[in-house]
This record gives sequence, C-alpha cells and structure tokens, in this order.
Amino acid sequence: MENILQKNQIIRVTIDGYSAEGVGVAHVEGLAVFVPGTIAGEEWEIRILKVQKSCAFARGGKLLTPSPARVEPGCPVYPKCGGCDLRHMDYGEELRFKLQKVNDALTRIGKQSVTASEIVGSEQIDAYRNKGILAVGHMDGHAVTGFYRERSHQIIPVERCLLQDELTHRAARALTVFLDENGLVPYDEETGAGTVRHLYCRRAVHGEDRLVCVVTRRGFGEKTQALVNALRGACPELTGIVLNVNKTAGNTVLAGDFYTLWGRGYIRDTLCGLSFDIAPQAFFQVNPPQAERLYARALRYAALGKDDLAFDLYCGAGTITLCLAREAGQVIGAEIVPEAIENARENAARNGIRNAEFLCADAGEAARQLSERGLKPTVVVVDPPRKGMREDAIEAVVSMEPERIVYVSCEPATLARDILRFTELGYTLRDAAAFDLFPRTKHVETVVLMSRVKD
Repeated sequence: MENILQKNQIIRVTIDGYSAEGVGVAHVEGLAVFVPGTIAGEEWEIRILKVQKSCAFARGGKLLTPSPARVEPGCPVYPKCGGCDLRHMDYGEELRFKLQKVNDALTRIGKQSVTASEIVGSEQIDAYRNKGILAVGHMDGHAVTGFYRERSHQIIPVERCLLQDELTHRAARALTVFLDENGLVPYDEETGAGTVRHLYCRRAVHGEDRLVCVVTRRGFGEKTQALVNALRGACPELTGIVLNVNKTAGNTVLAGDFYTLWGRGYIRDTLCGLSFDIAPQAFFQVNPPQAERLYARALRYAALGKDDLAFDLYCGAGTITLCLAREAGQVIGAEIVPEAIENARENAARNGIRNAEFLCADAGEAARQLSERGLKPTVVVVDPPRKGMREDAIEAVVSMEPERIVYVSCEPATLARDILRFTELGYTLRDAAAFDLFPRTKHVETVVLMSRVKD
C-alpha cells in the first residue's frame, strides 16, 4: 500500500496525544505523525520531513489553534540544548502527559488493568536540582560553559539554566574568566588538547554545604591557588572545592582521581531525616523533597513490622535501605558498585542504624546468596537502573517468595515489561503511583506494589 503522505507535503492536523518522549502525535488515515513542540488539542499546519511504513515525522509550521496549556518557554536556548523537553506547556499539562505515559506503559506493555491513579507533582519546578553539570568548551576565542546539543557533542553555551541553582551560574562565570585570563584552553575531545572538561556543582537542600568540582585532564600546577581564589571569590558560600583529574576517553564526566583543593571534599545533607555524606561521585537524588515523597509511598507499600525482614536490591548508597531499617526488624541491601556499598555502610553507622546489612553483588547474585542462607524476606524492594531488571534477578526474587514486592522505577517501559514477567511468575499488581522528580523534562518516576498470589 502506497503511503498517503510524502516528504515536504504540507497538511493540517490536530494533535491528539503524545509519544513517550513528550512529542505531540497526530493521526492521518491511521498513520501516526510525530510533531515536536506541539500540545494535545492543538491544530497545526505541518511539513512532513520523513515517512516510514508505520509512522511519519514532521515539523510544526503554523499554529492554527493554540492550546490553553501553551506557555512561553522562558529559556533562550530551549529546545536546542536538549536539557528540557516540555517548557512549551504549563505544568498541569506536563503532569497529565507523565501520568498518561506511565499508564500507557502499564496497559500496553505490561498488559495490566491496574493503573496509577495519581501523579505527585513537584512543589518547585525551576531551580530544583541540587546538582549541576556543565560542559566546558571553547568558542570564538573564549571559554564557555553549557550543555551538549541532544545526540551530539556540540556545546550550546548557557549563561543561566532555569533548572540549576544560582551557585552553578556564578561558579561557571568564575571558571571561564579564570581560564581566559590565564590562557588555559578547555579540553577538546577530538584532539585531546586542553584542560578543563566539566564543572560540577552540588548543594545541600537541608543545610548550608556547597561544593564545586572542576573536572580536568590534568592539574593546574602553580595556578591552583588562583583557581581556588577565583571560585571562592565568586561563591563565598562554598564549603569545598574538589579537583577531579579525569584522563579517560569519551564523555564520562567523573572518573579517575579526586583531590580536595580547599575545605571539605563532600557535602552533608539529609533525606527522610537521615544524614548522608555525599562525595562528588556518589549518587544522591537531585530533587530530595520529591524523593522523600516517593520513598514515603514505597514505605507505605512495604508495610513493614518489627518482626519483618526486607531486602533492598540495587540499594546504591543505602537511602531506601536505611528508611526501611527504621520500620523493619532487619534489612539487607545489595549493590554491585563497591564504593556505593562502602558509602552505605558509613551512612548506616553515622545514623546509628544497626539492623542494616550490605552486600556487594548484583541483584541476581545477591538474591541467590540470601536464598542460600535460608533467609525469607517479607518484602523485597527493587530500584533498578533505566534498563530494568535482568531475567535472572526477577527469577531469584520470585524464588524467595516474598509477600510483597515494591518496585521503584525511572523508566515506565521497562517497569511495565518487568511487571508482566512478575505476573507470569505468580505476582499481581496491586497499586501504582507516579512522581515527578524532574520537572520540565520527559522523565517520570513510578513506584508500584505487587503481592504474591497464594493458592
């Protein structure tokens, strides 16, 4: 059957939904047409850019009927820098899209009838990030900081990112002035020449700690003190300055050796009333107030008592594990990254938590080890990376026959895929809720409760 659409064809369409990436979708004779920057309910005149068998891609030309949810992005580099996806719609529409994204995945991929009835929005939708990472580059003879254009290594200079704290902007200006004044050229990934690669800033949400980490190919030698003075002068609230010498190829931000140039090499923050020391390379939620709300729901689903044993797989530095430990008799966390396990043990000791144990192993191997010890958890909590759980990990969890499984996910599609597998192995989805930890982006977190189906 010949395609009804042709490249460069101009047509009128009504946007009737969104893709999982937040791109507006219209349907023409049953063919899905993806139009970035559009909002459901809008009528557009569009130009077809590419036609495939099952879908087409277009560019919005003329907006004929705007949505009441359309707003000015407020950012001069949106959407070029690729950091935000949804600044053209108001926050209410953004939350509607994200809830629909979760529920589409649960019903279409997961084949579930239970869906998320709510999405918990963020009280702060700008400047909410407690961590900022800027790429450093060279443009028109001067050092610049910004973000890579999506799917490229081209830096889009950004003077003020609306998602970042003001500290990040001042530190970036101080760093670029320092580089220019001292004749230092930012690192060039293609040639391997130059010095500074990234600027990394972190702040405590529940405290005054502020840290800047300069990522470079080599040290600054006799200019080191001048760098410290420049950053402290621009950012007097700093409590630490760290140098990360990263000699690796590619675009990994933090790697190699870390040196504290001034103050403390970490920040101390609290999450759910627990204290954490956070080094630049340690994982910590970028939106702690929202993370606390998500963890509270996970704890509610876990419904632990003082006689219960819980396993926390993919535990990272132990944030969820330590929250569980305050309600359970014993909790065992597992994580494959040795540094994270070391941090988790330190965090448990700092908070006086003695009923938490940590294993350095991947989720499947940890579940196997625990099963060999004859341990039977009441609850298993999993918080895997975006790619979801491996089949051996799912089977190992099921083999322990926990009464409840609490699954925290940052990717609805892999969550739904894994829920389908759990249901095939004897579990049923009981409840789900979505949480917006990353306003103005396409990302959404979900926490679900599954329980074992008993004969």
